[in-house]
Amino acid sequence: MPVPSLSLRRALVLWLYAVALSHLLVSFALTWAGHSGLFDGYLHTIEQVFWAADAVPVAAREQQVWWLGLFGATLQSYSLYMLALVHIGNRLKASMAWGWLIAGIVQWAPQDMLLSAQKQVWSHLWFDCFALLVLLPPLFWLLRHDRKKSLSVTALSEPNHA
Repeated sequence: MPVPSLSLRRALVLWLYAVALSHLLVSFALTWAGHSGLFDGYLHTIEQVFWAADAVPVAAREQQVWWLGLFGATLQSYSLYMLALVHIGNRLKASMAWGWLIAGIVQWAPQDMLLSAQKQVWSHLWFDCFALLVLLPPLFWLLRHDRKKSLSVTALSEPNHA
């Protein structure tokens, strides 16, 4: 196997580790920093979708912060699963791990994009497109690379029945 292929693989895996760890850090912030003011701009944008600018009830913000915390806790779990799949894919050169990550992203993105478009929350669509652009190409490359590797190892280890 050429060395550039190995260094590209290593770089893509490091990128995916960084993305998974970023998800974990952001998810903790979502869960525990909702009342800190850190997300006020984002929450205000969402409020504008559902309420007139001068008619946002105080309870609406409280509910949003609560939902943000729940989403953050769920994202913490997702982040750990992502870290585990990246680790398994990396250590075992298991293309199946990359395939499961692809499946999760392909399941999530269209639904998230549709729900966001229905409420015209365009920032979510832009973020989702960015996520697809930075995650799917590396994952598909790793899937193909590790699948080739496992197919060639399998072919070498099977006895020749000719």
